[in-house]
Amino acid sequence: MKAIQHTFKFLVLVSALFIGTFAFAQHHEEKHKNDGGEINTDQEVKDYILHHIKDSHDFTLWSYTSDTGERKHVGFPLPVILWTSKGLVTFMSSEFHHNDDGHVVVEKNGQKFAKIHSKIYELEAGASSVSFDEDHHATNAHKLLDFSITKSVFGILLVGLLMILAFSSLARQYRKKAIPTGFARVLEPLVLYVRDEIARPNIGDKHYRRFTGYLLTVFFFIWILNLLGLTPLGFNVTGQIAVTAALAIFTLIIYTFSGNKGYWGHMLWMPGVPVLIRPVLAIIELAGAFLIKPFSLLVRLFANISAGHIVVMSLIGIMVVMQKEMTPVGSTLLSFVLSMFITLIEVLVAFLQAYIFTMLSALFIGMAVADHDHH
Repeated sequence: MKAIQHTFKFLVLVSALFIGTFAFAQHHEEKHKNDGGEINTDQEVKDYILHHIKDSHDFTLWSYTSDTGERKHVGFPLPVILWTSKGLVTFMSSEFHHNDDGHVVVEKNGQKFAKIHSKIYELEAGASSVSFDEDHHATNAHKLLDFSITKSVFGILLVGLLMILAFSSLARQYRKKAIPTGFARVLEPLVLYVRDEIARPNIGDKHYRRFTGYLLTVFFFIWILNLLGLTPLGFNVTGQIAVTAALAIFTLIIYTFSGNKGYWGHMLWMPGVPVLIRPVLAIIELAGAFLIKPFSLLVRLFANISAGHIVVMSLIGIMVVMQKEMTPVGSTLLSFVLSMFITLIEVLVAFLQAYIFTMLSALFIGMAVADHDHH
């Protein structure tokens, strides 16, 4: 009976997620406001999928079209922080509006800013609108330093706060030498798994404690963000290459500065091989340490998460592109079944990618701190 209840709750949860995702698939950007905000063509489906995996300067929960045909967005704005030619400029993303030529502009402190393809540009002095060349590149606007709290940054801060609260509670219970209760009972076996199955075997009993904190942080950070990416909230943080690159750089810094004498000796002057070959091997080893290893970390996570989002959104788009060949009920049912199946796989991928990134990080760190015996 309990198994049936758990199964029913799980199906209800998955159904709710996909109903929310289906609602999201019916919304689109302002440029489609003339057709009531619906996505009706193959190209619009492709554009929406590409738009979905990108970052944004505001947080939209859902959208709808009013009785008057006006497109309404329900959500909240995020801080826009720009470093311009005249210094720091800050405002909320809600200050953006559409002018007559359809491009997003805002005027602040005597400066005008344009939002083109989700990126903010500073207009040249005296310009009132954006001009484009034949390749649709802005000719009277230039890039600036954007430190805004975007949707991905908001997700990072949210997950960071949740992790602080959850692990602070677990630490307090350990400090009291009490058996973990509540959500801490879920965290404890995962913490032990990362420590005993990832950190200790790959780094060694002598050094693993120094790096377990970082490995735990990376594992739970990636895993929780991956799971949030499967909800209708639309997070795609680990699908942003800037985020995965930053995580890979952290691992690079740790194993580079933690490397012992034996690690650098084997890398720069490989023992046991002819002297003439050693410089060649040194170049290969340096390329592997500073390029190949971090690149493999960032690309694997970025590509798998982005591909998962694209596949799920493409399957949801079946209900739109297949309506000409099938009935609306048939296309929607097919889309729902396929999307649910892939999403169940993505739940596994969310954990698997967190595990692989943490495992490889532990392996690279273990190679750097391992003791080398010479006979």
